[in-house]
Amino acid sequence: MPWNLPLVPSGSPEGELTAGQDGATIRRSVLPGGVRVLTESMPGLRSATVGAWVGVGSRDETDGHFGSTHFLEHLLFKGTARRSAMDIAEAFDAVGGEANAATGKEHTCYYARVLDSDLPMAVDVITDMVTSARLDEDELETERGVILEELAMNDDDPSDVVHEEFAQAVLAGHPLGRPIGGTPDTINAVPRSAVWEHYQWHYRPETLVVAAAGGVDHDTLCEQVATALTTGGWDLDPAGTPRARRDNADVQGVGTEAVELTIRRTVEQANVIIGGTGLSATDDRRFTLSVLSAVLGGGMSSRLFQEIREKRGLAYSTYSFASGHGGIGTFGLYAGCAPSKVDQVTELMTSELEKLAESGITAAELDRSIGQLSGGLVLGLEDSGSRMSRLGKSELVFGELLSVAESLERIRSVTSDDVRKLAEELASRPRSTVRVGPFGD
Repeated sequence: MPWNLPLVPSGSPEGELTAGQDGATIRRSVLPGGVRVLTESMPGLRSATVGAWVGVGSRDETDGHFGSTHFLEHLLFKGTARRSAMDIAEAFDAVGGEANAATGKEHTCYYARVLDSDLPMAVDVITDMVTSARLDEDELETERGVILEELAMNDDDPSDVVHEEFAQAVLAGHPLGRPIGGTPDTINAVPRSAVWEHYQWHYRPETLVVAAAGGVDHDTLCEQVATALTTGGWDLDPAGTPRARRDNADVQGVGTEAVELTIRRTVEQANVIIGGTGLSATDDRRFTLSVLSAVLGGGMSSRLFQEIREKRGLAYSTYSFASGHGGIGTFGLYAGCAPSKVDQVTELMTSELEKLAESGITAAELDRSIGQLSGGLVLGLEDSGSRMSRLGKSELVFGELLSVAESLERIRSVTSDDVRKLAEELASRPRSTVRVGPFGD
């Protein structure tokens, strides 16, 4: 039988115990202070991945703090009251572990993968980073240069540029349209005091989710987290509750205008995206969108790949993509091609989307895309890191945790008519076009 673990609504201290896949056990607890802990214990696995998720991303930055979220991702590795940057690095290197972090538009995650016997160390180090980062002025100035180099590296990649510009065009005027990493101007402008304020406001017990998967014991992990957070100086108020999931009312009116944008770069190939708003992260039709995207541009058998690359040889890379956020999302079609072929390729991508909206998909395409998505889902959960990420995102974004079986059931329940209706809706929305390449005036 498919199972579903409804995550306890924000504000409730209760937890649940549910059997997972292949003998795995998933548990959730809310600790004092509102700290949430989720685990997936996988019998026989000698490794574990633990992540500290903070419900803050670039979307949550206010005027004067732009770029602070990405800055913190870097600075938390630069030392705490108890550890230097070298201490943090050596702690994981000494046990053959891996540690890293990622900043998103709506959350930030600090994570590590280690042997199960080294999990207490990983929990202690990561929670120390989250609770007790020094944010030294000298380290901040050094890291400012590192981040500027990172932005410059991304700016040298036209495929990164076209995706960044597309998001800004479609979500213009909304914080979701801002670059996750900031811009050179915002990174140069943000002072240490603003980064510190951002840290103090958002890195709190009620925003923290600790997720772990692999060789992990739930009760032991809860004790380790509580001890480490207390050692870090956090006040775990017994009456504290998790921060409510974000209010998405501010997305009204976003993405209602079509934008035509050309970015001139001295490169050999042009990069182009057409598209507009998509679905929010929690929209029930997200499984339908996955099937639609797989048919349109999800693999070598997809319509874009066959029409643009295989039949006409106009591009090496072409695909469709979707990104869901709280209250809104984006959907687009991408191709990299010769500058002289951009108009032709753009017309072909537009034509394929409109044909899908008008005529839908065939039974063979439906079966093939469902098989592709089902296989990708199962294969993508073969390691502890992906399962840890699933736990964290389910808590912060979806408010429910679907089993693999239930996720597969939702994919398989998508019909051809569902796909056609959604394609019709997406094709009717304002459509923006962004090009990056060696274009003249």
